[in-house]
Amino acid sequence: MSSKVPSDKNDPKKPKSETFGELMKTMNVFFNEKPIKGFLQSIDDFFKSPFPPGASFHVDTIETGDEYIISAELPGVKREQIHLNISGNYLTISVENRELETAEDENNQIYRRKYLQQKSSRTISLPHTINEKNVRASYRDGLLKIRIPQEHGKIIEIDD
Repeated sequence: MSSKVPSDKNDPKKPKSETFGELMKTMNVFFNEKPIKGFLQSIDDFFKSPFPPGASFHVDTIETGDEYIISAELPGVKREQIHLNISGNYLTISVENRELETAEDENNQIYRRKYLQQKSSRTISLPHTINEKNVRASYRDGLLKIRIPQEHGKIIEIDD
């Protein structure tokens, strides 16, 4: 007589949901242990913030009857780092940060110098050409406000 013990997967008494549960346990253990967990976490972190912090900024455009008010939230940015450029009916807001980091040893000898440059910009399109002479901009407490008067074209009467 054979003393062969039936395997678990062929055991008709064992419910299939229990086999599935064991498979799921094994998969959870696999994905929750290193190095897989660390790899998956780094992918999650990348997609939460695909761009470096500060690479973009929030801009609102409000149209009143007389003007466009464009607001940009720029916390921690100095006035000298902000550049406005007008070309036709486009307004571009650029923020540029340049830093020079140096590391020195105890003898004041520089052993590492790192130059960092970050640049971010947003372009807003308006329905008419912008007259740069009438544009007003102010920057206070991290909020840039740009006021652009709406241009109304000349109405031409048609003769009979």
